[in-house]
Amino acid sequence: MSETPVRPSEILNDDEADLLRRALNEWLGPARCSDEMAYAMGFADADDLVRGVRDLKRALKADEPIAPVDWARMLLSTEVVFVSDLVGSGYEWSTTTGRSDEGTIRLLRGLQRQLGKVIKPYYGKRPA
Repeated sequence: MSETPVRPSEILNDDEADLLRRALNEWLGPARCSDEMAYAMGFADADDLVRGVRDLKRALKADEPIAPVDWARMLLSTEVVFVSDLVGSGYEWSTTTGRSDEGTIRLLRGLQRQLGKVIKPYYGKRPA
């Protein structure tokens, strides 16, 4: 599998890109991540997660090429922030993002399929 960066417009539709942006934004607002959880998602610590989220949001908006490891971090951090009530938005997801749980899970399943091609080397591994 190639480690070639991929532009968001090559693999995402507008709704999928919007979901990722909203999920990343949650880490800058209501979600609170521990250093340990940030590390598990492929960041050095919680501060690195915040810096990484800002960079990923900018890259998504500008349609800049994103490395597979960063796609893996983005997908995993989206999954966690959506589901976890301990460190993510969890129960408050629909209130803080304006997206329903049902619609989010449908989009998230599509993202998992789409991004699976790009992040295959990271399945079962911590994005480092």
